[in-house]
Amino acid sequence: AAATGEPVSIAVWGGWPEIQPVYEAAAASYKEEHPNVTIEVLTTPLREFEQKLSATIPADTAACIVEASPYPMQKFLTADLLPPAPENVVEFMAAEGRFPAALVKDNAGSDGNYYGLNYFQGRHVIYWNTAMFEEAGLSGPPTTMEELIDYASKLAKYDDQGNLVRSGVSLRLSGGGSGVGEKFWMYLFPFGGSIIEEVEPGKWRANYNNEAGQKAVQMYLDMVWKTKVDSHEIKHDAEAFELEQTAMFVRESWVIGDIAKKAPDLTYDTAPMPKSARWGDLATGVNLYVTRNCEHPDVAWDFILYLNSEENLQMLLGDTGWLPQRMDVDLSPILENEPRYASFLFSDPDYQIYTYPTLAEYDEILTKFAERLVNAFLDESLADNPDGIAQLLEEAAAETNAILERNDHFAGE
Repeated sequence: AAATGEPVSIAVWGGWPEIQPVYEAAAASYKEEHPNVTIEVLTTPLREFEQKLSATIPADTAACIVEASPYPMQKFLTADLLPPAPENVVEFMAAEGRFPAALVKDNAGSDGNYYGLNYFQGRHVIYWNTAMFEEAGLSGPPTTMEELIDYASKLAKYDDQGNLVRSGVSLRLSGGGSGVGEKFWMYLFPFGGSIIEEVEPGKWRANYNNEAGQKAVQMYLDMVWKTKVDSHEIKHDAEAFELEQTAMFVRESWVIGDIAKKAPDLTYDTAPMPKSARWGDLATGVNLYVTRNCEHPDVAWDFILYLNSEENLQMLLGDTGWLPQRMDVDLSPILENEPRYASFLFSDPDYQIYTYPTLAEYDEILTKFAERLVNAFLDESLADNPDGIAQLLEEAAAETNAILERNDHFAGE
């Protein structure tokens, strides 16, 4: 269609509003090469956007191109509501060294087809305030979980009444659904656990009702109720870091751009995730999919490939701070300008990249587990109560396994 010159209109829907200007700039330069193609972009905040996809994809009223992670898209793949990626796109995706293998694997449906094409990813680092570390006599960021726990105590500050005014580390203690579960998972992983583990192909079970889960929950409870290096009473996350009300926290690369806008004078650096029994980072891939109601899928896929060009990926990282999934492009001009992105691209043979399980029910599993964690973090009586923690994990794991069983994915005890 693009070649024949007939007018073509393609709509792109996304759930990350900060990426809208990148799509619009790419759409404008694509139009210079294809004057008959008009690309319209609409972004809405993520939770709202995911609800919109749930309503519009089954009704065939979604945009031509939609931006989403593989795991919320699973329900549409299993219901056969999305067409697979065409051969040329799969060839591009599967090229050796082009995208992280774990993120390509996540695009495979149970039917053996690939869906969507990789675009950007959420990777995580420790953001640490260099001035606060120096003041506390700490020469660098924590490299192990044990150091993270120790440093947090040295970095926390209190007022004359003993109230915490600056957290040593900002944990995700509350908030919407799966976010609490995801952040907990990143501290659970180094201790050797995960939310669920695949025991045999397609069969899973809860993997936190164990020593790793005990350690991670105990760490949170100790930090809130015993060492008091974090608290429900103070600000959290990027806002706390930008206001110098926390010394360190874990987050994705968009925070670098956010700090540049909101706290340009902040003295900080980034570091890879800390290790304990094992070492690694959660990568959340976001893909671009073409819907079955798209009238010009060939043009839509061509634009998706165009977004994956070196020039457009440099713009993505430089303008939004979101990390491209593509590995075989030169991002050095952006890294020279902002070296703190380098920790997100850190690699080491021992640094494992793990991803969201592509199970339609995983969001429910994570959200329900998170609800239990939020309540547990509020419960001071659990702080010196290993039996209470064991009971919490046992009940949560029973719920996780019941959800897996209901979806025919449970591996058995």
